[in-house]
Amino acid sequence: MTLARVAVRWLLVFLLLAGAAVSTQAQNKPTAPKKTRLLFLLDASGSMFAKWEESDRWQVAKNMLARMADSLNTYQNLEVGLRVYGHQSTVAQKNCKDTKLEVPFAAKNAANIRKKLQQITPKGNTPLTYSLEQSGNDFPDDPNSRNVIIIITDGVESCGGDPCATSLALQKKRVFLKPFIIGLGDDPGYAQQFGCMGQYYNASDVKTFQQVMDNVIKIALKKTTVSVELTDDAGKSVETNVNMTFLNNVTGAPEYNFVHYLDKAGKPDMLDIDALLSYDLVVHTTPAVELKNLNLKPGQHNTIKVKAPQGSLYLRQDAPTSYGSMMALVKEKGSPHLLQQQRFPSQVKYLAGTYEVELLTMPRIRQTVTIKQGQATTITFAPPGILNVTQDLQGYGSLYLLEADGSQRWLHTLPEGSSKISLPLQPGRYRLVFRMKTASSSKFTDVKDFTIKSNLTTIVKLFN
Repeated sequence: MTLARVAVRWLLVFLLLAGAAVSTQAQNKPTAPKKTRLLFLLDASGSMFAKWEESDRWQVAKNMLARMADSLNTYQNLEVGLRVYGHQSTVAQKNCKDTKLEVPFAAKNAANIRKKLQQITPKGNTPLTYSLEQSGNDFPDDPNSRNVIIIITDGVESCGGDPCATSLALQKKRVFLKPFIIGLGDDPGYAQQFGCMGQYYNASDVKTFQQVMDNVIKIALKKTTVSVELTDDAGKSVETNVNMTFLNNVTGAPEYNFVHYLDKAGKPDMLDIDALLSYDLVVHTTPAVELKNLNLKPGQHNTIKVKAPQGSLYLRQDAPTSYGSMMALVKEKGSPHLLQQQRFPSQVKYLAGTYEVELLTMPRIRQTVTIKQGQATTITFAPPGILNVTQDLQGYGSLYLLEADGSQRWLHTLPEGSSKISLPLQPGRYRLVFRMKTASSSKFTDVKDFTIKSNLTTIVKLFN
């Protein structure tokens, strides 16, 4: 081999190794933290001039929002914007498209928001649905962002729209996360209309309004963590190494996939979860365990307990057989649905419980088994024997199993083109019924009873 060829070969090896290293680094590289874009959707309809304690609702909301914007300037990786509705037309004009993005998204945006708030005067209607719909266009197309809306309003929709349907549609499109809605004043109609839009808060007085605003910001921006404990029947956290999925129960899409982990002390690890989504948790045991509508406390650590005791089903095959690759069908007892196809030999985990197992021998063997937590349940089968029909006859025939009570159970139809078969069968008593194609009457049917024993061949001769 020439020196040039050697050099080329080593160069190729180097490039392959370098590529593998880069690929590994890319897979292990932590993802960049998501940017949060927070949009205040503010009601500036005429009713905001209503008196509220020592001031009016507009003055309170304006001051509170300005203070909140100042506090948000200290957050990293955060952009804030302001959309206002009901401030460009009077009530008499009945403008149901009166909404405008007054302050586009930007970091440290407090000064712009304060300035704009001083320029706005409440005037008109409450086109909440249209404003919410338009707010979907305010967020840049950025897959690495969390889009959050905080709605501050003192009145329900006045233009005949459906804010709940609009909110749900935009959440399903992943335009923004579940909105926060703060209703100013003590109106019983708020909860009914706003509760289906997202997370609703009733600010019945000024002090509560301030507390709600502080709490909403904390929920939106503070990290939320979750630990999942997979427990046995006694409630002990002993199960692990199971896949689990946090499903967005609005969109149905998986938001997080994890393989469960326990440390040496038997404690599960902490997982970062975005609390502004609604989740179902699916633990992929066999069968799966599902928890609907997780009740996560945002900004805190949450522990979720899932009862998932597991045992094993051990399908034992002591030696190769003439069946080839053997399978068993596993169902939960009483269920018509197939749960698992399991091969011989193998050991697979299942939730503790009762199962129906069907071995694909001939004839099939059906058993009911109970799987207990931390234990292995073993199933095996007797080695088959072989049925040989050596004659090559054209005709029609069937194979039956002879039951202990004298009845017969159909098992197999012989091929019409040739009666010559070699068939593995479980030990037992059988019957072969056959008529040649050329026979002119049913009375020329041949019936042969025979016995199959493990690891032995039984030859059946027709018409002998």
